[in-house]
Amino acid sequence: GTGFILLIPVVLTLLAIWHWRPGALVLAFVLLFGGAGLTYGLVAKKMMSNKAYRFAVGVALAAVFILVWMNAAVGGILGDDPANMMYFGVLLVGFMGAVLARLEPQGMSRALFATAFAMVLVPAIALIIGTPAFANGVVAVFGLHSFFAVLFVVSAFLFRRASAHHL
Repeated sequence: GTGFILLIPVVLTLLAIWHWRPGALVLAFVLLFGGAGLTYGLVAKKMMSNKAYRFAVGVALAAVFILVWMNAAVGGILGDDPANMMYFGVLLVGFMGAVLARLEPQGMSRALFATAFAMVLVPAIALIIGTPAFANGVVAVFGLHSFFAVLFVVSAFLFRRASAHHL
């Protein structure tokens, strides 16, 4: 699956539609295979028979992958600004929540709700401290962050559903 997904940017780069450097392709491979793929395999293995749990893990990892990719490959969601370091805080909230929850569905639901809340705080803090990210407009920045928050909330509700089947 990882190889197929990576064929898309490779082909588009060869056709001169996208202009990805080899380092960006390597990063994509590491994030997709090493980060998202292995993590999904290890975490979803915990409850293989629970489809809601597996889907919740997939949605959360997809959100994390896109968030990391946008910050690493695109040059930062908030532009070239140290405020992008706040995303490590968002990821830390999710990671620590997962550790504290011991990957149990009910605790994972709480962890993903907290992650969504942390994600919504990022543009608010960025606006208060005056980062240059708002050149594209406040609505665009808050809209993008809302997209990520919605992904984390969807994952949280899926974990909640998984916890109902877990009992």
